[in-house]
Amino acid sequence: MTPRGKRFTAYGTAFLLVVASLTAATAATAATAAAAAPAATGSQELCGPGSALSFNRSAFPAKPLINNQWLTLKPGMQYTTTGKVVSADGTTVRKVVSTVTGLTKVIDGVTTIAIWDRDYSDGELVESELAFFAQTTTGAVWLFGEYPEEYENGKLAGAPSTFISGIDKARAGIAMQAEPHRNTPAYVQAYAPSVDFLDCGDVKYKHLCVCVPAGCYDDVMVIDEFNPLDPPTAGHQRKYYSAGTGLIKVTAVGGEDQEFLDLVNIKKLSSAELASVNARALAIDRRGYTVSKDVYAKTPRAVVSTP
Repeated sequence: MTPRGKRFTAYGTAFLLVVASLTAATAATAATAAAAAPAATGSQELCGPGSALSFNRSAFPAKPLINNQWLTLKPGMQYTTTGKVVSADGTTVRKVVSTVTGLTKVIDGVTTIAIWDRDYSDGELVESELAFFAQTTTGAVWLFGEYPEEYENGKLAGAPSTFISGIDKARAGIAMQAEPHRNTPAYVQAYAPSVDFLDCGDVKYKHLCVCVPAGCYDDVMVIDEFNPLDPPTAGHQRKYYSAGTGLIKVTAVGGEDQEFLDLVNIKKLSSAELASVNARALAIDRRGYTVSKDVYAKTPRAVVSTP
């Protein structure tokens, strides 16, 4: 749902350390056992003082529901943002189509919802990504991993930036706090040292009025995103969220590659359209076991959620 950093993609993270050769029954048993474990773990303060994560699998419900007012992820909803990326090489036209699928996937012992993002540059598909989210019982939305397939000249070039919580020291992080407030510590959105990935979030502004092609919104919140490991020339990304709608705008502050996006359309898919999306997302999930043998292949298969 939200374009991310220099890869210009959206969301996702984290899976169980289950090898691809396991049968479905064995994978389900492993996932149940991991979820039942007391698995509360902390982390260093990657985003500054007060940013240490406390991840506890028991804080997530068995059946995922994401209804955080700033980041609601309801299966069948589709959001389209358009804009541009400005760099030293010139300006490219960008479009991102984010669809909340009806798929779930167990990652790091937590059942997550899969988001399918398609990223177009100058009309050409450059990335197709599955990203994985879950919400705690108290309302915080966590990012558990991303499987971003990269395309060159219309052909799949691989997915080298894949990361999954619990694999290769990657950690799930907070995509959206339950109750975001200004003047609170920055927080870790996701951390994957094997692919040099660290995103930090900091609530910058609240109660703004912002207009984009999809409409005008009151009570908009701005989150400043940055990687403290990057040099100052990397700049920051700012994301604008409207209560009840979610991401409506992306801007850049500094940096060599600056991204600007606006929400242009919100669509509720029909049952037939959602079924088609689920089938295509399942195909991506299956392909991931071949494309990303060292990471994605160690996760249980995605499934279509039952009502």
